[in-house]
Amino acid sequence: MTDTLDPVQVEAGVRRWLERAVIGLNLCPFAKAVYVKQQVRIVVSDASTERALLEELGEELALLRDTPAEEVDTTLLVHPQVLGDFLDYNDFLGDADALVEALDLDGVLQVASFHPDYQFAGSEPGDTDNLTNRAPFPILHLLREASIDRAVAAYPDPDAIIERNIATARELGFDGWSKLLAE
Repeated sequence: MTDTLDPVQVEAGVRRWLERAVIGLNLCPFAKAVYVKQQVRIVVSDASTERALLEELGEELALLRDTPAEEVDTTLLVHPQVLGDFLDYNDFLGDADALVEALDLDGVLQVASFHPDYQFAGSEPGDTDNLTNRAPFPILHLLREASIDRAVAAYPDPDAIIERNIATARELGFDGWSKLLAE
C-alpha cells in the first residue's frame, strides 16, 4: 500500500462504503442503528508495519473494552499502509485473534475482517461472493460479542443474512459494486 493516502480521504472512502454498501445494501442489518447513533469509531491507522498495527489493535481493543457501548459500540481500524496483500492480511488475523485472547477478551470482543481483495476459502478471486467482505481499504472490525448477541436475537432469521448478501453481490456484480462506491 502507499503512504501518500490522506487519512481524511481514507475515512471518507470508508464512510462511503459503509453508507452505500454495508448500510445501503443492508449487508449488515445491524449497522445502521449504531452508525446513525454515531457509535461507530473509525480509526485510520498510520501503521506501516505489522508490529505497529498489532500494537494499535491492542490499544483499540482496550479502548473498546473500557468505553461504554452507548459511546462506542464498534470500531473500524482502517490500515491503508500495511497488509495490502490479502494473504499477508489473512495470516495477520491469527495474530489479531491471539491478541484478543492474550488481553483476556475472548468472548467479549472479536475481530471481523474486510479487505479490498477479500477472498473466502475455496473461492476464486473473481467470485462475486467475495464482494460481501470487500472494503476500499484493509479493515479490522472490532465488535462487542454482547452487541452481536442482542442484534442476532432481535433479527427474525439471522442465517438468511449471508445467503441474501451473496445474492445481492451476485446481482450487483463487479461493475455495479464499482459504480456503487465511486465518488
